[in-house]
Amino acid sequence: MRENLTRWFYQAMGFQNGLARTQRIESISKATKLNKTEPKEESKPADQMDISTDVKYISWLKEHPSALSSFEEMMDAAKGKWVVVFLDYDGTLSPIVNDPERAFMSDMMRSAVGDVAKLYPTAIISGRSRQKVYGFVKLDDVFYAGSHGMDIMGPAIQASCYDGKYQSKALDQKGNELTVFQPAHDFLPSIEKMLNELEETTSEINGALVEDNRFCISVHYRHVLQEDLGLLEKKVQALVAKYPGFHLTRGKKVIEIRPSIKWNKGDALVYLLETLGFTNSSGVLPIYIGDDKTDEDAFKVLKCRGQGYPIIVSSNPRDTLASYSLRDPSEVLSFLIRLARWGEVSAV
Repeated sequence: MRENLTRWFYQAMGFQNGLARTQRIESISKATKLNKTEPKEESKPADQMDISTDVKYISWLKEHPSALSSFEEMMDAAKGKWVVVFLDYDGTLSPIVNDPERAFMSDMMRSAVGDVAKLYPTAIISGRSRQKVYGFVKLDDVFYAGSHGMDIMGPAIQASCYDGKYQSKALDQKGNELTVFQPAHDFLPSIEKMLNELEETTSEINGALVEDNRFCISVHYRHVLQEDLGLLEKKVQALVAKYPGFHLTRGKKVIEIRPSIKWNKGDALVYLLETLGFTNSSGVLPIYIGDDKTDEDAFKVLKCRGQGYPIIVSSNPRDTLASYSLRDPSEVLSFLIRLARWGEVSAV
């Protein structure tokens, strides 16, 4: 019964890998029944564990349906509205990799994001430094918000409700005027000191990587031995204790040091919507796609506004405020391609 349910689900959703795995499990099961002398194993085969995981994922999808299978329904509600697209970078536009310096997006993904940006205002909001994200993406028709939204290069309009001393004029690569908003600018001197101290104090721990993300510092421990993790964490905590204006957050195999200001990706989303002219507008439909815990702040904003589509990128069930889901960057690519095509047809 459960195998039939799983096969039906994968056929309906187009997940051929899952269907193949289900068929493989059924073949193993039949072969085991034919072989009466096969000894019983205490532990469950890996494929049966996969089925258990898949069943949990199927149940989770009832609350967070695929944005691909729900695309037509989602876009029906977008008719007559201004679509604005927000994207995380790592784990969304590029896969999570062992070396953060090599988190390259594919040419196909770059092309899809570029096509979307030609049709809708598009922004990438990342924990990386703004300059680093631009170096990966290399698209000039996109707005960039680095350091979890604490370094925004957005529309030329300056938002009057935000402190003017943190807003300045700038030009993009094409000479277009933009506004740079950096609400954590006062913390830069301390961040530079912390960065130097952290690089020195963690140098003895093999595999530890300190990344300068302009307004926050990331300490990657993906390659750190298990027995060294406690020491690394103590060193980071001891450093932060010397700087009361900062706090720690955690991501995927990373500890981040961030200024203690009331600002996150959700605030960056609101700021960009306001500078785009959509303050309290009922005619806008924001789409936010991200995979990280920090993206939940943006999901929360959309939920509170009661508009738009927060989309989580995850192949595993997890607690989230997102309304829809995509499994991985390859499904993000498919969604963006469909979104661009839908926009082109709607514009005719």
